[in-house]
Amino acid sequence: MDDLLIRGGHVIDGTGAPGFDADVSVGAGRIAAIERRSSRAARRVIDARGQVVTPGLIDIHTHSDFTLPLNPRAESKIRQGVTLEVVGNCGFSVAPVLPDRVGMLREYLSASAPSLPFGETSFADYVRGFPATAVNVVLQVGHNTLRLMTAGMENRPLTGAEASAMAVLLAEALTAGAWGLSSGLFTAPGCYADSAEILALARVLRRHGAAYSSHIRDEADHVGEAVREAIAVAEATGVHVQIAHLKLSGVDNWGGARRLLGEIAAARGRGLAVDCDAYPYDTATNPLRNLLPRWVVEGGIPAMLERLGQAEMRTRVRADIERHGLTNFGRIPSWDVVRVAISPNQPQDAGRTLGEIARRRRVDALDAVCDFLLADRGATRILITSMSEQDVQEITGTPWVTVGSDANALATSGVTSQGKPHPRSYGTHARLLGPFVREHRLLSLPAAIHKTTGAAAAALGLGDRGVLREGSWADVTVFDPARIADRATYDDPHQYAVGVSSVLVNGEVVVDGGDHTGVLPGRVLRRRS
Repeated sequence: MDDLLIRGGHVIDGTGAPGFDADVSVGAGRIAAIERRSSRAARRVIDARGQVVTPGLIDIHTHSDFTLPLNPRAESKIRQGVTLEVVGNCGFSVAPVLPDRVGMLREYLSASAPSLPFGETSFADYVRGFPATAVNVVLQVGHNTLRLMTAGMENRPLTGAEASAMAVLLAEALTAGAWGLSSGLFTAPGCYADSAEILALARVLRRHGAAYSSHIRDEADHVGEAVREAIAVAEATGVHVQIAHLKLSGVDNWGGARRLLGEIAAARGRGLAVDCDAYPYDTATNPLRNLLPRWVVEGGIPAMLERLGQAEMRTRVRADIERHGLTNFGRIPSWDVVRVAISPNQPQDAGRTLGEIARRRRVDALDAVCDFLLADRGATRILITSMSEQDVQEITGTPWVTVGSDANALATSGVTSQGKPHPRSYGTHARLLGPFVREHRLLSLPAAIHKTTGAAAAALGLGDRGVLREGSWADVTVFDPARIADRATYDDPHQYAVGVSSVLVNGEVVVDGGDHTGVLPGRVLRRRS
């Protein structure tokens, strides 16, 4: 007897093929059968009439390693139908942590993981101690974290001994099951690495059969060069490269999506193992300090805070921004498009723009930014509307671009319900499968589902997830295609998506009738060479 029968749904299997009406049988954590009309006995039957039955959705680029230990139920993601999250992105991972660098990493990640405890750990111990969660998890090790462990926040090439130590830490993480290496070349200390440093690490990845994902060096005025740098890693080493949250930031770069997608498509056409992901929003989020010139953070947060307190340094920052725009974000219309998301020390200002704060305080906008960072000890996180909706829709509507929220798993109560974070934590996948299919008509429903299931699984090299077929793991999502939608907004982000009725992870029901059952059947998926 099977454990479960999902009866009468419209099956869209994740391959991009049209859907068909069928019953799906589940047993021992896997898909036992998919039949037009099943006569198999099951302990439980889920009525899926009028609904779509799909593979569990894959969020290929997230930072939920900052929140899953605090909120293992992963409500904001599982309620959208997400059953697998890829964490440790943008060069940021919470392991490994050497004994004398715990405080440095805690301080470095203060704007991203303010509530997460940090302690000395190897990557192997981190993997072993990762908590049971509602979703499956793929762990990556971050290049920025490895550089912090070896050279700190110093802006210089690595010594030979440091490069060797970094390679050893990477190899240890890969042996422990890390899927691969992520980089954050847009910000310190990742931006201090040249292409040769990344290629040396990519050769370690190749020996282990591992992958490379990158928040590229620039997403604004030099985005084309940055994309080509990432492609060059695949070309030189054969390692699979995932370009993170593809975008064109800054008003001077709007309208360039087709050209940028063409470069990546050409690389794929040459047979290179290159993929990319995107989220369906025109607004990004980042630590506020990352908008300032990179020299501001050289030497770490204390050095940054000292600089921001000096009038002559603010004059230099102001001049750099006037010449070049915001680091990694380009030129913006004004500080009114930058709003506070989370402020540990000034929570009353969450939701306000920096322009509004400057006017309330009757100071220059740049002074307001610097004063805010000083009061928050550098830990402020912001939202910045820096993309054009046309580019967002062009990128999102490209069938081979996968889907990554670039966001944490959150909840409407508890420690992860603080502040006004980006609504993409609650809405990315529901927004794609709902409004972007129904209203914008950017993609057919099978094509949209393929982006966030089969295409994502293929990019990760997962052969037994991301599609509904006999023998694959029973990660399954059931939703109403006429109702699925995001509800989270920038003013009121802590709102769950609607329309998902049932979610299975490894064959266990996590969402039942739209409600979380509390079970935590997710697993850490370890890379195999």
